[in-house]
Amino acid sequence: MEPLIREAKPEDKPSIEEIARLTWEGEDYLARVFETWLREGNFYVLELEGKVIGTAKLIILPDKVGWLEGLRVHPNYQKRGFGRVLHNFMLHKGKELAEKGVINAVEFSTYFINKESITMAKKDGFKVVERFYYVQRALGEEKEPKLSRINSLDELDYEGYIPYGWKFLHRCKESLEWLNKKAQIREFKGFKFLYAPIHENEPAFTPFKLSTEAIKNILPAMSFEAGKIDYDSIDIMLPEGRKDLIGPPKEAWL
Repeated sequence: MEPLIREAKPEDKPSIEEIARLTWEGEDYLARVFETWLREGNFYVLELEGKVIGTAKLIILPDKVGWLEGLRVHPNYQKRGFGRVLHNFMLHKGKELAEKGVINAVEFSTYFINKESITMAKKDGFKVVERFYYVQRALGEEKEPKLSRINSLDELDYEGYIPYGWKFLHRCKESLEWLNKKAQIREFKGFKFLYAPIHENEPAFTPFKLSTEAIKNILPAMSFEAGKIDYDSIDIMLPEGRKDLIGPPKEAWL
C-alpha cells in the first residue's frame, strides 16, 4: 500500500505521542505542541496501512518565511524513504505558497548530528545561513523577573536571526511585533530575555544582550521561569560567532 499524507486530526494524538516518545531519547516536544499545531493548520501526518508513521509542519514566520519543522518518522519505519516523501511534500506546499505570494523563502533548523536531514536538504538547494550553540546549565538560585516587551530591535544583539526556541526569525520590524505578541518576555536587573511558551516550541532562552555580565545576571530569573514550566535545565541559544560566550570564558556564567 502506498503511504498517504493528510492533514493531522485530533485522533492522531496517541500516534504522535508514540513518535515523540521514541525520538531524541523521549525529549521531543512534538506531543506538547500537538493541539497548538492543529489550530494553526499546515500540520500533516504520513499514514501507512492505517498507522500514522510520520509528521511534518509548516508555519508562516515574519518576513514571508515558510518555516518547516516537526519532520519525524517513527523509528520502526526509518531508512525506507518516508522522510524523503514527507520532505518532498512539504517543499511542494512551500512552492505553492510562494507562487501565491504568501512566502518568499523556505527555511528550517535542525541539530548538527541530524546528518540525514541536512544532506537531504542540501541536495534540494538549501544552504546553511547561520549556526547557533544550544547551551544547557543546571537550575540554580531562583528570582522572579518582571514582565517586559521589546521596544526596539536595537535591544537585541543578533545580526541576522533572532532565536525563538528552535525557530529563528529574520531581524526585521515584523519579527519585533510578532515576538511582542507571542513570546514570553522578561526583565531582571535591567537585562531582558525571552522564550517560547512550552505549548508552542522548545523553551530555549534568548538573552537580549550577548555578554557574560548580562547572562550571569539573568540566570536566577531564567531558573525561575524554567522551574515554573517544570523544565529541569536552563537552555540558551547563542550565535556560533560569539566564541567569547562559548569558549573558556563561559565558566564565568556556565
